[in-house]
Amino acid sequence: MPAPLRIAFLGCGFITRVHSRNLRRFKTEIVCGYASRDQAKANEFCGNYRGTGSYGDYAEAIADPNIDAVVIAVPPRFHLNLTLQALAAGKHVLVEKPAFPTMGDYEVVRDARDRAGRVVLVGENDHYKPLAIVLRKLLADGVIGEMVFGHFSSIVRRLKTADDWRNDEAMAGGDAFFEEGIHWLHLAGSLGPTITSITGYRPTVSTAGPDRRAKSMLVAFTYDNGAVGSLYYSREIPSMLKGLRLSKLFGREGVITFESNGVVLLARGDGFPRLIFPGFRDMRGYQ
Repeated sequence: MPAPLRIAFLGCGFITRVHSRNLRRFKTEIVCGYASRDQAKANEFCGNYRGTGSYGDYAEAIADPNIDAVVIAVPPRFHLNLTLQALAAGKHVLVEKPAFPTMGDYEVVRDARDRAGRVVLVGENDHYKPLAIVLRKLLADGVIGEMVFGHFSSIVRRLKTADDWRNDEAMAGGDAFFEEGIHWLHLAGSLGPTITSITGYRPTVSTAGPDRRAKSMLVAFTYDNGAVGSLYYSREIPSMLKGLRLSKLFGREGVITFESNGVVLLARGDGFPRLIFPGFRDMRGYQ
């Protein structure tokens, strides 16, 4: 039997908890260690998820010769330095989205990855969620024919508290769209056609209340198949259905209408309309 892959999580927060629960199924193939600036928290995660070790410092985990790969699960402000440290130590890296705030950072990581001969992945779970999988198949099967428009909507009033690190754009790497809206932009760009140009439009930023980030963005983009698209994103506009919104893909032979989070989908093209429930078990694609 081959030796298990040994992973160290850098950061012990929500996403590390999610990944650890899902990795329990692979306990003979993958073993985990946990690093936090708070040794007690690292010990807690290690105990709760049957880890093989805990570290009170990220550098200590990176330097451990028994570790094959690290998962960088800390605020984006620290992503670049930790990724470069891990590559220099010969580790593979999974860095949670949003990975890096600038193209220059990506290029630095790309070069470091090539020198190290290691793999760097971005942890974008929405790529694997059931909705994305179903949409990709429907487009590939030509259900709506040649695509003309893509319209994506994610609008809800969901403000952050003053002490939430996401409320600090220096810590989060950017505004609300950069930190969370990137999920929907990735969905728009992962359906088969490739986005070739993109422009963002930001309305006037409200500084009232504890959440002082820019919280809304309108994005327009073009695809390599000639289609065009738009994404409406906001975390400051009230929504009657608590974030349930409709998005659409328009083609010359039909329309796909879907709840933006993946609850339900209606495909209308040749033949009878198809009502599809992509899947509730893993709606976010973490598994």
